[in-house]
Amino acid sequence: MELQGKRIVLGVTGGIAAYKAAELVRLLGKQGADVQVAMTEGATHFVTTTTFQALSGKPVFTDQWDARMANAMAHIDLSRQADLILVAPASADFMARTAQGLADDLLATMVLARNCPLLIAPAMNRQMWENPATQRNVAQLVADGVQILGPASGEQACGEVGAGRMLEPAEILDAVIAFFTPKLLAGKQVLITAGPTFEAIDPVRGITNLSSGRMGYAVARAAQQAGALVTLVSGPVGFSAPQGVDRINVRSALDMHAAVMAQVARADIFIGVAAVADYRVANRAAHKLKKDAGGIPPIELIENPDILAEVAALENAPFCVGFAAESQNLEAYAQAKRRRKKIPLIAGNLIQDGFGGDDNRLVLFDDAGVHPLNPAPKSVLARQLIEHIANLTGKN
Repeated sequence: MELQGKRIVLGVTGGIAAYKAAELVRLLGKQGADVQVAMTEGATHFVTTTTFQALSGKPVFTDQWDARMANAMAHIDLSRQADLILVAPASADFMARTAQGLADDLLATMVLARNCPLLIAPAMNRQMWENPATQRNVAQLVADGVQILGPASGEQACGEVGAGRMLEPAEILDAVIAFFTPKLLAGKQVLITAGPTFEAIDPVRGITNLSSGRMGYAVARAAQQAGALVTLVSGPVGFSAPQGVDRINVRSALDMHAAVMAQVARADIFIGVAAVADYRVANRAAHKLKKDAGGIPPIELIENPDILAEVAALENAPFCVGFAAESQNLEAYAQAKRRRKKIPLIAGNLIQDGFGGDDNRLVLFDDAGVHPLNPAPKSVLARQLIEHIANLTGKN
């Protein structure tokens, strides 16, 4: 659990997005966080305190003069126990009051009296967000060291479309995890490939593989949370890019090669996680092949570029990391691949241990030897891989 032992005060202000805060409490708790909810009076018009109490397992605070606090100092006691105050959703009114240092309710007073960091996830109508007054308040909050999460753009409860939507709870969770993650790759440019490639036989058929892209996306997420500027070159997968990651969508191995070579000059680290097809179809048909055309059509294969080897061979090559998915003889094959491609680090796994799934078992091979990682969710393994890369690059 990525937030184990972290104490978070979740502030909820008035707005329709308050219903999403209930899911956020659940997600934070699932990652091990100890969540204390504090609501403004306006928030209680959208979601009841009972909902948040049931999800957090703790009484919810709404009143500065709550009788449960013997010293009548809820704003002090709650904030002093917190590692982080997160306000989601944060209304335009709350942001304005915070920017001006007002202390006219429990949550505003707690924020003013805090000695821990503050993260704010705005939620409001697009015109309220774009209003110069709101933008001045945002600039002041940022100048005061407050981290602003979002907002997103899209359809709003009022029926209008534009910026002002609160980030989804999963996105806010990722931002909170990133906040607590040591910035081992701060300022580094990291280029990552992920997912399968698709090599067309005709307009509707092709050669591909069972890679889900989960490991590559987990590595991109871990690198971004470690402070890196991440570009993800992704084959066809069925999920969104991690928060804060720049994704370039590709389809074939040639597409992936072109995208990588266009980006690699800026990269400090290149991590080739994608399951790139070794071959493509040389005689791709312009039209759908028909079964009644007579006989089985011949398919001629031609070798695809070796993206990882080509990047590693560049004159000013980034630190290169490869992946090796094998069905047997993992150490022998992975080490041979590392030596052949002349790369400092390769992560190997047996296909039967997690290819395409949520969990995996990785073994890291570098000049210092063999480093087996315990079986774990791919998010955990990705974080351990990034820590290993940071350790190796820190010595270079």
